Amino acid sequence: MVRYVLFRACRRIVLRTDMPRENLLSLFSDFAKHERDIAVVQRAGYRRESWTYAQLVQRSFLCAQNLRAREIRTGDRVLLWGHNSAEWMAAFWGCLLVGAVAVPMDEGATPAFVTRVVKDAAVKLIVSDRAKQEVGLNLPSAILEDLSGTVDGKHYGQSVPRGTTFRALGFADERITRGHIAEILFTSGTTAEPRGVVLTHGNFLANLEPLERGIAAYRKWERWFHPLRFVTLVPLSHVFGQFMALFVPPLMGATVVFELSANAGEIIRTVKRECATALIAVPRQLDMVRSGIERHEEALGRKQKFIEKFNSVRDRKFLRRAAAFHAIHRRLGWKFWCFISGGAALSSDTEKFFKGIGYAVVQGYGMTETASLISLNHPFRSTENSVGKVLPGREFRLAEDGEILVRGNNVASSYWEHGGIQSATEQGWLHTGDLGEMDAAENLRFRGRKKNVIVTAAGLNVHPEDLEAALRGQPGVRDCVVVPSPRYDDAEPCAVLLLAYPPAVPVNAIIDRANETLAEYQRMRDWVVWPEPDFPRTPTGKPRLKEIISAVTENTRESTGIERKNVREQSASNSVAEVVRKFSGTGSGNGESDDLLNLTSLDRVELMSVLEERFNVELDETAFAQARTTAEVESLLQRPGSRRAEYTYPRWAQREPVLLLRLAAYYLLVWPATQILGHPKTVGSENLDNLQGPAIFVSNHITRRADIGLILAALPSRHRNRLATAMGGETLLNMRHPPSHFFFAKKWAYRAGYWLTTALFNVFPLPQNSGFRESFRFAGESIDRGYSILIFPEGEVSSDGTMAPFQSGIGLLAQNLRVPIVPMRLDGVWAMKREKRRLAHFGEITVRIGAPVSFPVETSAGEIAEELEKRVRGL
Repeated sequence: MVRYVLFRACRRIVLRTDMPRENLLSLFSDFAKHERDIAVVQRAGYRRESWTYAQLVQRSFLCAQNLRAREIRTGDRVLLWGHNSAEWMAAFWGCLLVGAVAVPMDEGATPAFVTRVVKDAAVKLIVSDRAKQEVGLNLPSAILEDLSGTVDGKHYGQSVPRGTTFRALGFADERITRGHIAEILFTSGTTAEPRGVVLTHGNFLANLEPLERGIAAYRKWERWFHPLRFVTLVPLSHVFGQFMALFVPPLMGATVVFELSANAGEIIRTVKRECATALIAVPRQLDMVRSGIERHEEALGRKQKFIEKFNSVRDRKFLRRAAAFHAIHRRLGWKFWCFISGGAALSSDTEKFFKGIGYAVVQGYGMTETASLISLNHPFRSTENSVGKVLPGREFRLAEDGEILVRGNNVASSYWEHGGIQSATEQGWLHTGDLGEMDAAENLRFRGRKKNVIVTAAGLNVHPEDLEAALRGQPGVRDCVVVPSPRYDDAEPCAVLLLAYPPAVPVNAIIDRANETLAEYQRMRDWVVWPEPDFPRTPTGKPRLKEIISAVTENTRESTGIERKNVREQSASNSVAEVVRKFSGTGSGNGESDDLLNLTSLDRVELMSVLEERFNVELDETAFAQARTTAEVESLLQRPGSRRAEYTYPRWAQREPVLLLRLAAYYLLVWPATQILGHPKTVGSENLDNLQGPAIFVSNHITRRADIGLILAALPSRHRNRLATAMGGETLLNMRHPPSHFFFAKKWAYRAGYWLTTALFNVFPLPQNSGFRESFRFAGESIDRGYSILIFPEGEVSSDGTMAPFQSGIGLLAQNLRVPIVPMRLDGVWAMKREKRRLAHFGEITVRIGAPVSFPVETSAGEIAEELEKRVRGL
């Protein structure tokens, strides 16, 4: 049915491939060619969700029909406000299908800014994720997740009624051409007030068509690596993010993987897990990935060896460099080969770093007004410190002062301001406000923003980007900006620094070393250390210079740099204490008391995640579980990185050969033994009649030996045969690595027991003290592979036959796995355990099964744990 609707719809909009595309909807012809390929992958809690191109088209049609039902017509403005998701993509295509104008909005935009945009653009409908619905902007609204899954209040899921035509699903009131407006993108730049850039279908196609012709030469090689997978970190509210996630992938049938975390470790794990081909990011995010790789090498004690190897192979061929750093390539996956950067200028050090370890780095230059691209580096013939050659089909020149001017079909001709259209060009030329230069090979080199140039009293131009590059090369500098000094009458450069915590060297030494690499007129006489963990930034990671300059001006005092350095150290310490206090509630935050002593295991997981995001580090989860004070947390932040996890997660146990072996052993040995020794009675099995997919089974825990076998015997074969069981991580670790004082035969028995338990019962570790996140990730992977999960939420076996309170971790797991939860209860087992009997009396053991339950997304983890405990007790 999906194929029927897809091809019937696409026949109405497909153009001949040898003709210019009429509009962006012509990309649906590429969707049809790749209908079975995966179009988008996203995380839903600890789950992985994927849509094929056929499903994306279908969901887009459903969005269009919903928009038509809400009286959205050609030219109406629809605001899209939410994080990167497949639903966002479907809503965007739905807008284009009805001829509406999309108004993308950054996820982190303030309600005040959104209100201004809604009023200025006369937005008719706001489409946002559930969290944004509470803002209350007094305008008709829809939820992203619902818009692509329901029509007229009916949920269609993955099907469309037979006979539904493309026009019935929603179509524009007139023929959409290249001149029609596709979107109005309100940008909040680093120095200027926000304004709306009007982009037409033709603006995007003018950039897309040259790329399509360039890709054609490599199609014969692409099939050997198909499907290409792009992990993207760039928001879809940004034109670069749209171009690389919405428009380019269909040309190759590529998959887009959305990663929402800013943590370098999570990004690297996603690249490896998804077998990614390339990472799409803005320079700030690539700097963090580079930092994460360096910290990992330092944590393993390989920092000096890494530096020596890097210097020795940096001038060798690509494959020799990749082979030299095979450990890093193995960590990112052997299929990964390219970093794609845009949205700002990539630092020279970061570019050299990734190229030096054997990866390609592709940079492009453009802006919102040029529909993303002006120039682009060739992935195999790129020149360092350049942003590539100007793409065909546009005119380009440099003004007398070096400003970049561009003219062509990709250039937006107008802005949306004060409710109307204003010209964006002068005689067709767009004044970018950026400075550049061309080298002998006609590669464009970016010099910085024209507005940011500092003109000294001697009339000399100081480009802040040159000074910032010198500062970033110093140890201990995480980031920096250079602005005009507020302490001198003449224009002089002032360094605003973000330092590593704690500072590696004195700040005045950093400034002196940077000045040694600069000309006399460029040298910095003033500096300020930024008193927060990070600069205020735009959605693409650029520092907001206007806010920084204002803050520096207001807070400048007649003081020495050393005093300001001390203020920075105190501020960083207070920042850690502030985060800890929010979670502990009772600690003083002064580092001397047991600020973390009363935290639950779940609170520690959440606190660690917040600290990792705020300070861009990856903490050692085992060490963090033992921290008791703020001072201990601060010491952990100073460590180079997290060590290798102690627990092993046996993905091999879910492979088909092991599954067949497990089933054979279970039905030949375990099932007969359970029936003979326990002959359990099952009550409530009818509650599982309509439960087909994976689920979470929760039960009380009486004994380690018998509980799993009894529950397996009570479950239907469709759940019994594909069940992964969470077992105490500490117990499994002790079995896998027995204590050194054990006799060798006992060690052998423990290790054999570990392998047999893992293979025959498909167990995985769920530690009590640390390692929760990795265990939860593995549980999500198991659900994605079609396995149900068995968990004993008490955490330990009962010591007296009574049921202990459920730990809150089950609530967090339920929140993120989003599958039905089945309460179960074992009765009669305690008597056998107490009397040390192996044979149960007839009718003594009963396995009770309750009705599956699901919880609303807003339900807290604690509430879920309490409700599940109540249901198990009530069976």
